[in-house]
Amino acid sequence: MKILFICHRFPYPPNRGGKIRPFEMIRHLSRNHEVVVASLAHTEQELEQGSGLKNHCAQILAEVVPNRARWKRAGQALFSSMPSSAAYFSSARLAQRIQETWNGGKFDGVMLHCAFVAQYALPLQGGFRILDFGDLDSHKWAEYSEHRLFPLSIGFGLEAKKLSAYEKQVARTFDWCTFTTKGECEDFLKYQTNVPTTVIPNGVDATYFDTLAPPAPGSNVILFLGRMDYFPNIDGVCRFAATVFPLIRQRVPNSELRIVGANPNRAVRKLSEIPGVTVTGFVPDVRPMVKDAAVAVVPLRVARGTQNKILECMSLGIPVVSTATAAKGVQADPGRHLLVADEPAEFARRVTDILESPRLRQDLATAARGQVEQVHSWPSSMRILDEVIENAESRGAARESRRLALATQAF
Repeated sequence: MKILFICHRFPYPPNRGGKIRPFEMIRHLSRNHEVVVASLAHTEQELEQGSGLKNHCAQILAEVVPNRARWKRAGQALFSSMPSSAAYFSSARLAQRIQETWNGGKFDGVMLHCAFVAQYALPLQGGFRILDFGDLDSHKWAEYSEHRLFPLSIGFGLEAKKLSAYEKQVARTFDWCTFTTKGECEDFLKYQTNVPTTVIPNGVDATYFDTLAPPAPGSNVILFLGRMDYFPNIDGVCRFAATVFPLIRQRVPNSELRIVGANPNRAVRKLSEIPGVTVTGFVPDVRPMVKDAAVAVVPLRVARGTQNKILECMSLGIPVVSTATAAKGVQADPGRHLLVADEPAEFARRVTDILESPRLRQDLATAARGQVEQVHSWPSSMRILDEVIENAESRGAARESRRLALATQAF
């Protein structure tokens, strides 16, 4: 088959959550199909750095849209029914190139990752249509509105309502919708669109994130892994450093907090002034930075879908302590594959239990690695994707037959 794949972030290199999932889908589909990828880049440099994508698809349609232009469009959308987050990813030039390529390409279908780019598929006629929501971003904005100060709280609340209506509207134009977790899928079903849905879990490259040798018994390194220009990560790690880490240091005085992730903002960089805290900033390969970690923490108050940082640490054999909100997107049993806590004192106790018990550390690490291999592997998820494409193709053919029949009757 020939498939057009549209995604909101240029999916190479796959170094963040919004890029990993679409890249794995593109790479898998290209093994048996001809895949044309359409996406946006912020700069020519980003496009150049992503040139390796050409090794995983037949053709690339990409346009550079600078941040300044994106935010201008997002601002203009404030006074319209168009969600600002969809306007942020709009490009008339990319839309034109997609339409021209579709018209002359004899495509069998189109697949999208993220509702923000649904705008590009709406005018396309024929073929099956799949929308991989991943997560429901409208619900994420709603959570943001509860944790941001005025006036941002008002802005995120308004955007959540507009995007929710947009998600419901565009979903009805697709043959199938997919999600990362059962929870995201259940939230979508409340829209009552009558569109078939499937959960395709996020995976982890268990070969790349392979189990490392356990850290020395005396290791007291606490790891936080994630991009540090992302609000939920910033909010979570700052709160952890202020309210949880001091409690851990009371019980384990020589414990260390290592924050590993690109683009730390001023608030995160300032955490390095706290005794025992290190902020690394960008590192080309996180694995050497985590090899001596005794425990990883995911203290997020705002989280949707699957936290890849949890999967990566589980795969690496690093025990995880997470909030319930962050853990709910991972198919793992609390107490067996990871530990869950929300209140600062309880979170600190869970972390120190691991620091002080090599046996608990090893039991969690072994169980977590096994769970990742069994449930969160990309090969198993991609088998689900193959089934979705087969089903969507049948629905798309039936829809197209009905359309042609109605067109014939009109004459």
